[in-house]
Amino acid sequence: MTIVPLAAFIAVSVVLFFVGAAGVLLRRNAVVILMCVELMLNASILALVAFSRRYGSVDERGSVFVVFVFVIAAAEVAVGLAIVLSAYRNRPTVDVDELHELKG
Repeated sequence: MTIVPLAAFIAVSVVLFFVGAAGVLLRRNAVVILMCVELMLNASILALVAFSRRYGSVDERGSVFVVFVFVIAAAEVAVGLAIVLSAYRNRPTVDVDELHELKG
């Protein structure tokens, strides 16, 4: 059985994080922006699990942080989609540039 080095996990995590960050910065669709934020959170989860497996102690603190990140991701999806749906009711578009005009 071969052991995958820690650098490989971190490299994949960095690539996922920067793809998500580029999607947040370049896209204008609110749903795609939410998916890119989820991708960034999953990249951080991958790094946390990789470090936890490599340098973990008996209590596995990295896995506890992963659970917290999952909770934050679930809350972000619920609140983000609720905001997008309520904005879509007022103006039938999910383009964030047009939603910016809703400021009162």
